[in-house]
Amino acid sequence: MGAQWGHLGEHLGRHLTAPTRLAELIGESRAMCAVRSLIDRLAASSASVLVTGPSGTGKEVVAQLLHQRSLRAAHPFVAVNCAAIPRELLESEIFGHDAGAFTGATRTRRGRFETADRGTLFLDEIGDMPADMQVKLLRILETRVVERVGGSAGVPVDVRVITATNVDLADAITNGNFREDLFYRLNVVQIELPPLAERPTDVPLLLEHFAALAADGDRRVRFNAATAAWLSLQPWRGNVRELRNFVDRATALHPGEIIDQRLATELLHVDRQPLDRWLAARPAASVEIGDVPIDLKALLDEVEQSYIEQALDRSDGMVAASARLLGLRRTTLIEKMRRLNIQRPMFN
Repeated sequence: MGAQWGHLGEHLGRHLTAPTRLAELIGESRAMCAVRSLIDRLAASSASVLVTGPSGTGKEVVAQLLHQRSLRAAHPFVAVNCAAIPRELLESEIFGHDAGAFTGATRTRRGRFETADRGTLFLDEIGDMPADMQVKLLRILETRVVERVGGSAGVPVDVRVITATNVDLADAITNGNFREDLFYRLNVVQIELPPLAERPTDVPLLLEHFAALAADGDRRVRFNAATAAWLSLQPWRGNVRELRNFVDRATALHPGEIIDQRLATELLHVDRQPLDRWLAARPAASVEIGDVPIDLKALLDEVEQSYIEQALDRSDGMVAASARLLGLRRTTLIEKMRRLNIQRPMFN
């Protein structure tokens, strides 16, 4: 274990530290505004926070913002991905070890809890933490004292713990894979991030944001209004991470170009038929952007309404079935129907 730890430990030490620039949570949808509001309300608190949501939605960005806006901002932000570190190294990585704790441990090493003292420790993929380590983590949260691997003396720490998961911890508790008492310790406040598909109006903002980040001088890609509207309707199963990869790919392959729908289709590697049907159903003037400003929000609402009405027609007005066709939660679809004034005899 010693030689293995020597190389991997140095690698982790280089990469699991605070970001060099301020984190940003892009989006003006109701969901994102609510998340930012909750982050602001928690700024002065040291309460544990559990960030939930599908992979790629930006859970670490939320953790970074919670740290940057807190009274601990001048101290370390330390991130550990519990699923990315081999099980035999994870305990030493988080809690540290004393010299002689195992073969190759020639010196005492501080763990991430001690490194994050007076700052914030972010434990990502907490649902993958082994059961024996869950017990040790619970004890630290209760006592605020860390015991290194192979050590006997406790080390007091002052750390705010933020955790994240994309799995249902309630199911994990039922299945015996996660401790219920630890869950309540971690879940003092929960912040839930929705899938990107549930906040399509944020997609144009994210496209512009990532295009600016990826730009190299005048080689920035741009998206016309129709393309942005179409991209807003994509499922984005990889969420914000997938969208950023898409923009990076567009920048690498088409630097400085305006990305139209056909280029976007090629970049997404998707079947062109849905795009062709969408373009064929719309007047040509609504596909191109000219000198006269357009109302992008109205355009997105119009397209969104059309898809929702088609899904409802195909599902005989059944909201739950329509939601499945659109890749939305039932409650999200109901909210959209109310906002767009799509009338149905009843919400099933």
